[in-house]
This record gives sequence, C-alpha cells and structure tokens, in this order.
Amino acid sequence: MAPTKRTSAVAEPAAMCCTAVSSEAFDQRDAAELAKGYAALADPVRLQLLSMITNSGSSGVCVCDLVEPSGRSQPTVSHHLKVLRDAGLVISEKRGTWAWYFVVAERLQGLRNALA
Repeated sequence: MAPTKRTSAVAEPAAMCCTAVSSEAFDQRDAAELAKGYAALADPVRLQLLSMITNSGSSGVCVCDLVEPSGRSQPTVSHHLKVLRDAGLVISEKRGTWAWYFVVAERLQGLRNALA
C-alpha cells in the first residue's frame, strides 16, 4: 500500500467509523471496521508507537525518530507502522528518504466513541 499523502494539519480518515456498539444500528460492517482498529491497538509496540506519534502533534514524527525509543529495529518499526496505517490510525508523508507519520485523530475518536 502506498503511503497516504497528508493534505492538511488534521488528517482525514479514509472512512468515518462506526455506530456505537450499544446502538441498534450497529451492524456487521461496523463490527469489522472497529475490530480492525482495535486489533491494531492490541500490540504493545504499536500502542507505544501510536503514543509517540500522537505526542508529536501536528508536526508528525519521522520514522527514524521512532526506532531508538521503541527499542526495535527499523524494519520492525516499519512493519508496525504499516499495521497502524492499514487500520487508518496513522497516515504517512514521504520527505526525502524518510516517512513522517501523523495520527488520524478522528479515527481514534471513532474507536473511543463506539464503546460509549
């Protein structure tokens, strides 16, 4: 999957998530979409990476700055970032030879709201 280009300071999710679990309108599509996001968050390394990206604010963070603090190799970090990107939790922007990552705040909020 090619990196998603960042077009504004606030990243737009690919698709807005879902009806609340407690809603009568909650369906199989909503369940699948939520499960994809929650599955991506079910790994401690990905949670740590997402926290670092979130704390970087609107300026984002270079993948090169995630390797040492995570204690993982660059290929491992890249793998975990791909899972987060595929789940719609982060987007990336290529700058020279490095990719910069930004959180998709609306997607995180959607996952929070679904359990409300």
